[in-house]
This record gives sequence, C-alpha cells and structure tokens, in this order.
Amino acid sequence: MQLTGNWSYPTSLRFGAGRIREIGEACQSARIKNPLLVTDKGLADLAITRNTLDIMEEAGLGRALFSDVDPNPNEINVAAGLQVYREGGHDGIIAFGGGSGLDLGKMLAFMSRQVRPLWDFEDIGDWWTRADPDAIDPIVAVPTTAGTGSEVGRASVITNSQTQEKKIIFHPKVLPREVICDPELTMTMPDFITAGTGMDAFAHCLEAYCSPHYHPMSQGIALEGMRLVKENLVTAFNDGNNLEARSHMMVAAAMGATAFQKGLGAIHALSHPIGAMHHTHHGTTNAVVMLEVLKFNRPAIEIVISNAANYLGISDGFEGFTQYVADLNSSLSIPKNLTALGVLNPDMDRLVAGALADPSTGGNPVEMTPDNTRKLLENCF
Repeated sequence: MQLTGNWSYPTSLRFGAGRIREIGEACQSARIKNPLLVTDKGLADLAITRNTLDIMEEAGLGRALFSDVDPNPNEINVAAGLQVYREGGHDGIIAFGGGSGLDLGKMLAFMSRQVRPLWDFEDIGDWWTRADPDAIDPIVAVPTTAGTGSEVGRASVITNSQTQEKKIIFHPKVLPREVICDPELTMTMPDFITAGTGMDAFAHCLEAYCSPHYHPMSQGIALEGMRLVKENLVTAFNDGNNLEARSHMMVAAAMGATAFQKGLGAIHALSHPIGAMHHTHHGTTNAVVMLEVLKFNRPAIEIVISNAANYLGISDGFEGFTQYVADLNSSLSIPKNLTALGVLNPDMDRLVAGALADPSTGGNPVEMTPDNTRKLLENCF
C-alpha cells in the first residue's frame, strides 16, 4: 500500500513521507509570502526545524522563527509572538510542532489584527462571532507529533497564567488552510512523547465515539481512528523508525481531532485543569484518567463500547475493552495514577470546579456533578 494522498477533508492535507519539501507550494496556495514559523522551545534547535527553515529560505519565504512557546502555551506567549509577528510584517503563520506550537501559531494568526483581547473569544456560546473574520491571517500547519490533531482543528487551548485555567479559543477560520502531514518528522520523537501523544489521539477518538451527540460521520472516523491506534501505537513506541506505524499514527491523530467535532468528555474535562495547575503532559494525563472515566461512564456506554470492541477484535465486550486500555497503558509505561504522574497535594475543590467548567463536560455520556466528579477525581489518585 502506498501511504500518500491529497485530501480536502476537513481541510487540504498533503500527506506522505518527505512532503515537508512542499512547504513553499503550501504557503503559495494559502497566499502567504512572508511567514513566521512558530514552534516550541524544544524543537527550535532540532534538525527537522532547521531543515524546514532551509526549505522555506530556498522557496523565497525567509527563515523567520518564533519559539518562545511553553509546553502549555499561555497569553504571555501569545503577546510575545504577536510582537514578533507584527514587527516582522508577516502575513501568515507556519504552525510547526506538537500541540503547543500548533495552538500558539494558530492564535497568532487569529489575533494578528483583532482589536479585542484574547479572552473575549473564549469558546462560550457565540463569543467567536466577536472576532473580525477578515482580520485572521492564513495558517499552514505542520505537525511533528501524532496526537493532538490541532493541525485540523478550529480552536486552540491557551492557559490563562493568572487563573491557571485552560481556555479554548474557537473560530472556524482558525482551521489551517493547508496541512503538511509528513510522518518522517515524527520519527525522532522520544518514547514518552510517542506514548503520550498517541494516547491523546486515542482519547480523542474514544470520547468522540462515546459522546451522545449525533454525528455519524465523526462516529465512523472515531472508530477507525481507534483501530489505527490499536494496530500501530505500540509498534511506533517500540520502533520509532517504523515509518508505516508512524504514518498510521499521524493519520489517527488527524482523525481524532476531526471526530471530536462530535464532542469530548470527562477525560478532557479532568485533564485540562490538572494540566493547567500541575503542568502535566496533556496526552499522558488523558491516558492516566482514561480507565476511571470508562468505569464512570459504563452505565451509558457499555453497549457502544462492546460494539467497538467487536470491531477492534477485542473479546469480552466492555470488560475486555477496559482490560485492553489497562494493558496498553502498561505497555507504554504510562503512570498508574495521578500521584505517580506527579500530581501532589492537589486542591480538589479547584480541580472539581475546573472540570465542571470545562466545555468538554457537555459531551460526556453521564452528567457530571460536583459529587460524582469529586469521586471520579479521587479514584484517579
């Protein structure tokens, strides 16, 4: 099977090994002449970033770089990036990296010419309509991990550094115009990042699949995304040079983010405040709380999970599926609980309040209340 393709759902995707060489064509298609490449601090000096800057320069796009991006990007990073963007006279963004680089890059393009402050556009009701759509600059997204799927998302997660809350900023035009999914860029990921980002992709597919909202297209994408993770994540973890496994995981990540238009749930509702307050890796946190959330939601999802288990070749229905998740976490060296993850002396009142305020609660199959959410969190420690 030839693992290459040109796709336009949910946006224009150039998928396949080596396609980073098309960055000039992608920028031309997006009508970007003077891009700013945005990535995180850890990627700034790596070969994949330097090579991409070389390709940009050869294409006449310069080699402007902004990398002052924290693992959980915040409004301080946004302000610093906007200053660089505006002073450089840039007309578009190349968002490059994992979730932090992609989310921050998308927000720079979104906020480049807005007149209202960032938090005015939080994903609450119709607040996105406050933005001037003509003041949003184009984005080319280049993921270097296989997890968040932010390259095909219409939102970014930005941490409010003052309140230690993760906020979702949404607008339809935040969706990148062009995406380059080159699995060769993921082959240098450390094992723990492969594990955490891969479980993030799985969590996106799982929660979208279990969400009670009606979206049959996302339902099918979520189910097939879980299959790709099941058949490829452990291989990619054990053999980072396996291009086929890396390719399928990159697809699964994009599928998860496409699928969760149907909704997310308690996994993300817990993970967001935990990450904001304790600075844990998002995908790994999702993996740590996943089993307890499955048990919490069992009354509402036992049948659909049994159906998924049948499709995935997992015996014993819901019990077999939860055992598979436990075994998968173990094979990826995921911490057993939040304490093992490093979440010490938690403020349970704040975590419960943060979880209930998170937009992901609306997609959970079981209604989350102060009492049952506290019990769920306690079970994760």
